[in-house]
Amino acid sequence: QLVESGGGLVQAGGSLTLSCAASAGTFSAYAVGWFRQAPGKERVFVGMIPYGGEPYYADSVKGRFTISRDYAKYTVYLQMNTLKPEDTALYYCARKRTASFLRRSSETEYDYWGQGTQVTVSS
Repeated sequence: QLVESGGGLVQAGGSLTLSCAASAGTFSAYAVGWFRQAPGKERVFVGMIPYGGEPYYADSVKGRFTISRDYAKYTVYLQMNTLKPEDTALYYCARKRTASFLRRSSETEYDYWGQGTQVTVSS
C-alpha cells in the first residue's frame, strides 16, 4: 500500500513537497515513480527514482521538481518549486515493477499505486 500526502492549495510560484510512504516490503529494491492527472486529461509521467540511482524527470518539470527517497523511512518525496497553474493535478506515486529506470514513463511498468493527493496552483 502506498500513501501520498502533502497536497494542497498554493499560489503560483510557491512550493509544495509531496510524500509517498510505504511498507518496507513494498519499496525495498524497487524504483518509485510520480504521475499526475489534470482534470479532463490523461495521467502523465512526472518523474521517478530508481533504487540506488539518480532521479529522472519529465521535461515539463525538469529544473523545478526534485525527487528524493529516504531508504530508512521507506518514503519517496516530490519537492515542487516554482509551481505553475498548469501543475494543478491529482498526483500519484507508484511502485515500479523493477529497480531500473528503463521504460520509466510507461504506466504499465508500475504495479502498486497510491490513492493520489490533490495539488492546486492558483494564478
